[in-house]
Amino acid sequence: MARRLLLFLLLFFVVDIYFYQAIITLTDDIYIRVAYWLIDLLLIAGMIVLFVAGRRLQHSQRWLTGLFTVLLSLAIPKLLTAPVLLLEDLTRLFRGFPPRNIYVSELVLFLAIAVLLTVIFGLTRGRHFYKVRKLTLHFADLPAAFDGFTITQISDIHVGSFTNQKEVQKGINLANAQQSDLLLFTGDLVNHAASEMDRWISAFAQLQAPYGKYSVLGNHDYGDYIQWESQTAKIANLERLKMVHKEMGFRLLLNESDQIEKEGESIALVGVENWGKNGFQQYGDLRKATASLPTNIFKVLMSHDPSHWDLVSEDQEQHIHLTLAGHTHGMQFGIELFGFKWSPIQYFYKRWAGLYQSGSKYLYVNRGFGYHGLKGRIGMWPEITVLTLKQRR
Repeated sequence: MARRLLLFLLLFFVVDIYFYQAIITLTDDIYIRVAYWLIDLLLIAGMIVLFVAGRRLQHSQRWLTGLFTVLLSLAIPKLLTAPVLLLEDLTRLFRGFPPRNIYVSELVLFLAIAVLLTVIFGLTRGRHFYKVRKLTLHFADLPAAFDGFTITQISDIHVGSFTNQKEVQKGINLANAQQSDLLLFTGDLVNHAASEMDRWISAFAQLQAPYGKYSVLGNHDYGDYIQWESQTAKIANLERLKMVHKEMGFRLLLNESDQIEKEGESIALVGVENWGKNGFQQYGDLRKATASLPTNIFKVLMSHDPSHWDLVSEDQEQHIHLTLAGHTHGMQFGIELFGFKWSPIQYFYKRWAGLYQSGSKYLYVNRGFGYHGLKGRIGMWPEITVLTLKQRR
């Protein structure tokens, strides 16, 4: 943790020096120049003090998170506009390094302000800026009765991060407004403890779908990221969380399957426990979950972590037609414009947001309904997915 914090602060300082070149090109006012560095130094010093003090200071973690958020808000505009200065330097290299062009520096400052406003929006309104993403998927072997069948997927609620019940209710209402046949939740209901759901059970119980509501567990649902007073308490927490799913009207699939019947035909809904790479739990057992299913039945798999698709389900003996995942949140930060998609999470996960295809198999990675860690979403808005299944004729 300490090493990562130091690396972040070092990167921030390097980018800061580079962005400062645009500031000194535009003004020689000593007060502006001093204020530029004073703000950064106070933020960095505050973070170091709080990190070193740790639990000795009351609410130190909350203050540390707050300062980190402010620092990140200032760093992102500088980081994203630095390439413009770098491009100018490449041209200056072949021109004997003349003074910087004032218009380039003005452009950099304008872009930085625009990015900063986007960041501020993301940290205030962006966390509940719900987007409905609709896709139609075609399958050659989809039963005729399910031609046009709709599925609403939500994922990564992280209810322990929520503070505004009115805004969350908007997301719930929006999900219900899609009037899908089936509603699926792909894990991470809480941040750590089942008790986080106490005030939210009735709200999420409002979610409705005529063919049922199903869910699976995500990595956060097992309570692995906090210290419990005993192993018994941790086990009791997980059992309570399973009951919460039932109280909300969801059927929780734990390495098991169910069949959805319509007009005498059926498709299989499969749900596995969390299975992830890079140290995440690998409780999921796809072989067990599909053991009782006919080989040729159409299958929809709910698996929280998309790495499970790459490493397990894509090459599973039984053909999995559609896999629904979440987990990545799109890192709650990125750019999606005119078909272009980028987020730092793509350097850690091969499949991290949206639709992926391998032959006749599909994976959809939901960007998440809630948020965790970063108290907002910047460019990677919370998502409600609506998938329509169609026969390929």
